[in-house]
Amino acid sequence: MSELSARNKKCTDPTPFDRFRVPPKQNFFLMPLIWLYCFFATRSGHLKIHRKNMKGLKPPYIVFGSHHAWMDFYVTPLALFPHRANYVSEMEGFEFFGEWLYRQIGCIGTRKFISDIALVRSIKRCIARKGIVVIYPEARYANVGTSSELPQSVGKLAKNLGVPVVCINMRGNYLQSPIWNTRMRKQARLDTEIVQLLTPQELKTMTPEQITRAISEYLTYDDYKYQLESRMKIDVPWRAEGLHKVLYRCPECGSDFTMKSGGADLYCEKCGNRVTMNMYGRLVQGVDPYKFSHIPDWYEWQRRCVIDEIDRGEYRLAAEVHVEALPGAKCFLDCGTGHLTHTAEGFTLTFTDHGETSPKTLSFSPASMNSVHTEYDYRKHGECITLSVPDCTYFLFPLTPGFNPTKIQFAAEYLHSREILRTKA
Repeated sequence: MSELSARNKKCTDPTPFDRFRVPPKQNFFLMPLIWLYCFFATRSGHLKIHRKNMKGLKPPYIVFGSHHAWMDFYVTPLALFPHRANYVSEMEGFEFFGEWLYRQIGCIGTRKFISDIALVRSIKRCIARKGIVVIYPEARYANVGTSSELPQSVGKLAKNLGVPVVCINMRGNYLQSPIWNTRMRKQARLDTEIVQLLTPQELKTMTPEQITRAISEYLTYDDYKYQLESRMKIDVPWRAEGLHKVLYRCPECGSDFTMKSGGADLYCEKCGNRVTMNMYGRLVQGVDPYKFSHIPDWYEWQRRCVIDEIDRGEYRLAAEVHVEALPGAKCFLDCGTGHLTHTAEGFTLTFTDHGETSPKTLSFSPASMNSVHTEYDYRKHGECITLSVPDCTYFLFPLTPGFNPTKIQFAAEYLHSREILRTKA
């Protein structure tokens, strides 16, 4: 039994989460506790909230928020104060905190990077009862403090609902606790802007593509740029530890998965290339800026390398993985070892599902997934990705080398965009 499954040893319940259950409003009596907890959770970051075009705005409306780190879930309720809201949430939160509590704080369960009709129905129900629904459309924490491309379904949903579109763009949340090393950096300062971006009248005159573009442009962010421009010093001695998980390719020798990190340094085990993250989040060699001094530039260079690899027909991942299934809100189910492949045709996962005696194969086409969920030390159990079907999420932990969530994400995103362009041609 794996450590994730061992959290609830007696649980072997494969019953899927009831996605069609009507989501309750946030519990009225819990709201003072939620706001108080969020206030103290954000206090070390000296959170500042700026409101634009929000005066007189009352529910119902839909909220789209940028997604940086766990801190987002503390900032958003304060930005929406004094209103309650429902929050679209992945299934793992229901398992970790308990379904009853998660529903009482207003969460709507879904799975990442799937088409979920039940979710749309739940959102419409919340709006119909004059509520607020919060969605983080990137569906994943920021890897290097920059925004991800939003799916076109964002604009379609907003136009279909026909209620005001509110956006929350947060800054500093990633700097305080980046996904590759979530240890708290208390020197990071939190800054948030909440704005009524589009009115119902404006939505009527816009296409879904125009709506998505407007939301995407507003939710564009770069936390390292924010750090540099505000001269925010983060000088903890371990500030670069874990950065190699997202910056996995050496720019000097071109080798994948040879980067390591320690203290404030990032270095290549193969060629010896070494850079230091200074107190302003810039990469330097000695006193000189590195050629990728801005961390997102290195990250996007890696993306281009993966795109080139795919276009040459050389990209292929084949890895043994440990499979953990999360069908419902009660527990993880250990599915043992599986085999994962990722090619231009998409993902293929072969494994024996919990309670079954013979292996099965799940296939995920590039067109069906605009990205993939990545984790770099999931609940202290190491890096993984997840693949989902409507009634189950599979957490895949590597058992063989050559598995890097960031590279897999780059490949999945490019293959999806390429397939969409092909279908439109």
